[in-house]
Amino acid sequence: MKFNFIEGGVCAPAGFLASGVLAGIKKNSVKKDLALVFSERDCCAAGMFTKNVVKAEPVLITRDRVSPDNPCSRQIRGIVANSGNANACTGEEGRRNALRMTDSVEKELKVPAGSVLVCSTGVIGQQLNIDAVEKAVPSLAAGLGKNGNADARVAIMTTDTVYKECAVEFEIKGKKVRIGAMAKGSGMIHINMGTMLAFITTDADISQKMLYKALKTAGDATFNCVSVDGDTSTNDTLLILANGAAGNIPVTAENEDYGIFLEALTLLSTEMAKKIAGDGEGATHLIECNVEGAKSLESARVLAKSVISSSLVKAAFFGKDANWGRILCALGYSGELFNPRTVDLSFENSKGRVEVYHQGVPLDFDEEKAKVILSEQEVKIYVKMNEGTAKASAWGCDLTYDYVKINGDYRT
Repeated sequence: MKFNFIEGGVCAPAGFLASGVLAGIKKNSVKKDLALVFSERDCCAAGMFTKNVVKAEPVLITRDRVSPDNPCSRQIRGIVANSGNANACTGEEGRRNALRMTDSVEKELKVPAGSVLVCSTGVIGQQLNIDAVEKAVPSLAAGLGKNGNADARVAIMTTDTVYKECAVEFEIKGKKVRIGAMAKGSGMIHINMGTMLAFITTDADISQKMLYKALKTAGDATFNCVSVDGDTSTNDTLLILANGAAGNIPVTAENEDYGIFLEALTLLSTEMAKKIAGDGEGATHLIECNVEGAKSLESARVLAKSVISSSLVKAAFFGKDANWGRILCALGYSGELFNPRTVDLSFENSKGRVEVYHQGVPLDFDEEKAKVILSEQEVKIYVKMNEGTAKASAWGCDLTYDYVKINGDYRT
């Protein structure tokens, strides 16, 4: 199957529009801070949410609206999202404000109540400036267009240094199908969800059951394998909307068409996960850990996640130090049982490959070559367990001085 990366992000699939405006949610803000993704026809929707016990009010509302038990989950029309305020730990007033966000968009667009999802990101524990949001909704709705992804992708950013966007095109039984995405995430990112906000759109005709299955499978292998700082946000939300505009034979079972859709979704999600990890707060390196030869897929994922979550591993990469002992240590406390005497370990990227550990024995490797490899922006760790056939990858970044600077005065 041929998959082509294309431009357009969330607007790439047929029938989807987007916009972004400056509402002024934070005082003296000059960056767009209110985004809208809209479908011209009803969508079925699915989502994955933070596992943090403390959940933001928008998370609770959106989770309910995309629940398979909610009839409205197959009649979703859009997502409204703000940056600058997380609307988390804000009580009943926070819930009312989140509902006012959706209500104002639904009324402006003349779509049914409950058909718009809501997300927020920013500072925790402060009430949202809902008056500013409501005042901006008319211009937000008026600005909807096929090129609106350019404004929307910026409006959801907080400490991100670059926008994160991707789209892929492929065919199902001769019908052109597209999947697009945008995300924000730079800090407060850890395994349990992987990003603070990620929105995926597709014109595929697929049932909600199969859509959720595909999202869960792809999300667990990608977004859920990212760690920047070990902190799982109160607002983590991964959403997918499918409007069926591609006109393909409906995907209602786990068949060949479903397999093609899942492969495309996983490809797109992998790219998005790497963009998030590579833009970690203060980061200078994208770290990819590939575990091969594990006993099971779950074991491989746990091992890979343990490595990229380690603060000491992250610090070593910042220092361009091939301190591979920290990687073995992180594997060892992952909770997975394995024989250290069967493990192989190496570093690799476009500058070459250096093996540092083989079958339980440290190798006499070229430190200078290792430093050259570790000086590149992207570095891959290869861990061969030699105990099975399962493999998995996880993504993280280095831990730098700037991470502390960014978060030391984030609220003020």
